[in-house]
Amino acid sequence: MFESVAGLLAEHEQLQEQLADPAVHADAARARRINRRYAELSQIVAAYQTWTQLGEDLEAARELASEDASFAEEIPALEEQHAAAQERLRRLLIPRDPDDGRDVILEVKAGEGGEESALFAADLLRMYLHYAESKGWRTELLDKTESDLGGYKDVQVAIKGSSTDPSEGVWAHLKYEGGVHRVQRVPATESQGRIHTSAAGVLVFPEVDAPEEVDINPNDLRIDVFRSSGPGGQSVNTTDSAVRITHLPTGIVVSMQNEKSQLQNREAAMRVLRARLLAAQQEAIDAEASAARKSQIRTVDRSERIRTYNFPENRVADHRTGYKAYNLDQVMDGALEPIVQSAIQADEEARLAALASADA
Repeated sequence: MFESVAGLLAEHEQLQEQLADPAVHADAARARRINRRYAELSQIVAAYQTWTQLGEDLEAARELASEDASFAEEIPALEEQHAAAQERLRRLLIPRDPDDGRDVILEVKAGEGGEESALFAADLLRMYLHYAESKGWRTELLDKTESDLGGYKDVQVAIKGSSTDPSEGVWAHLKYEGGVHRVQRVPATESQGRIHTSAAGVLVFPEVDAPEEVDINPNDLRIDVFRSSGPGGQSVNTTDSAVRITHLPTGIVVSMQNEKSQLQNREAAMRVLRARLLAAQQEAIDAEASAARKSQIRTVDRSERIRTYNFPENRVADHRTGYKAYNLDQVMDGALEPIVQSAIQADEEARLAALASADA
């Protein structure tokens, strides 16, 4: 695996030269892409330099051990450090999802369970907003359709990070959240105190850096306008400010009504449409890609039941990784990091195993 390092070191130097060119920064989207790749390679360069230096120190200690016992005493610690540095470098060389550094558009949709599902969707949104706050990410509500009891039938939010390091990217963490989330609790609508099971769906899309990144032919769009509606379907606007955009080749439909301006709703709808088209393109590529990326296809399976939230037992369980904890109250307040890290680790292990089998 380490044979690829030389090419990555050369690429790192080339990117450093590009970032010193003012012309690169005139194109914000291009500068972001270069910065992400540079940050990713910087970690590999640092890890490679550490591994190389420890290897040289270890070799020197072994050569001098016969002449000076103090060098022999250093060997076990150096061997342990060298092995740890090698493992870190090995993990950094796993091919990374190219979208990891991107921001995301996250959508929560009520599913089975009626009003209770809509209330749970609102709880999930709150969980993600608190998690984003803990990571220092910014959030922007794009659109929402409220239920009669204050939940959400459908809500969309943009989440933006601040780091150029892809491993700290929003997509790198939240891409594992796509799927069906199941809740077990006594609903607010239940008068007999019985535990009900309902579900909500979460969709996560990497957001497009610039409009030109996804080519959309205006002739492929059907754009309809209508009046915004609130809970129960009542009209909340006297003008046709809501927008529905249908991408005819794919059948993807995006509706927006959160803003009072038709133009703002149209811009928001196009952001979501671009993200969905980018995701569709990437999934098509993934379907034809090597086994090293198959684990990532699984993580964004929209139909997969990924997690159960059991309120009576204060338990949360992730069905993909086997993660289980009895701190559901904290998780719903945004303490999502241990669950996310369990998914990241499982994905890394799957890709390492795929690479090992490919090399065998």
